[in-house]
Amino acid sequence: MSHLLQELFGVEKPVIAMAHFPPLPNTPLYNEKQRVTGILEAVASDVKKLVDGGVDGLLFCNEGDRPYSLKADFEAIAVMTRVITEVAPKDRPFGVDFLWDPKAPLAIAMATGAAFVREVFTGVYDSDMGLWNTDVASMLRYRRHIGASQVKVFYNVTPEFASPLGNRPVSMLARSAMVSSLADAILVSGPMAGSEPNLELLREAKAGVGDQIPVILNTGARVDNIRQFLQVADGVIVGSSLKVDGYTWNPVDAERVKAFMDAVRSVRKTR
Repeated sequence: MSHLLQELFGVEKPVIAMAHFPPLPNTPLYNEKQRVTGILEAVASDVKKLVDGGVDGLLFCNEGDRPYSLKADFEAIAVMTRVITEVAPKDRPFGVDFLWDPKAPLAIAMATGAAFVREVFTGVYDSDMGLWNTDVASMLRYRRHIGASQVKVFYNVTPEFASPLGNRPVSMLARSAMVSSLADAILVSGPMAGSEPNLELLREAKAGVGDQIPVILNTGARVDNIRQFLQVADGVIVGSSLKVDGYTWNPVDAERVKAFMDAVRSVRKTR
């Protein structure tokens, strides 16, 4: 059995909560009146609610940067690095994600001390962003080159807003990512942010990797379904259902965080 999540988060079935950034500079929805100071204040407020609510870890992400790009801009990396450095918790692990440039989170993680990154490192996709290709070999070589080999890599093998080119089953995608592409964990997503995947896809991913590396539910977790999903998944990344009205781009709702963590703790007690 892989002990990675236990080693990172200190609990069984950890909850990794999303700390979503508002739109960053140079993106269509960027609020020029809010500026970087406003971004920092918004993320800091969400982080406090999540930490106070007892989540086991955080994942910082540029969720507000719609429409998403396959290449990060310098200013986005700079702002994310500054904000994460100022607001990241000191008492629990955190990770970085960038939609959808896998090099950016590796660089930000190296600079901020993040424990892991989430990204689409493998596969070719028909996506909202156009034809989406990846180069995991270059990314892991880059991680080593910048001295960030300690940063764990969580592979999203069923990315949102995209369909894979090819017909390999999820079990094979997960196993191949583990064996040939050195994934530390496998993530299974629904079709969009906040959408749950079919539970059978999680079962397939678990069948592909066994107990060698964790399989994590990446989207769609809610109070009413988390017990079912955690019967299969080794942990959960949750964002939308912790927001005001359950809407991805709203601020975090402290009461929703408490209710979700209560539900997860009840699952842990019955195991």
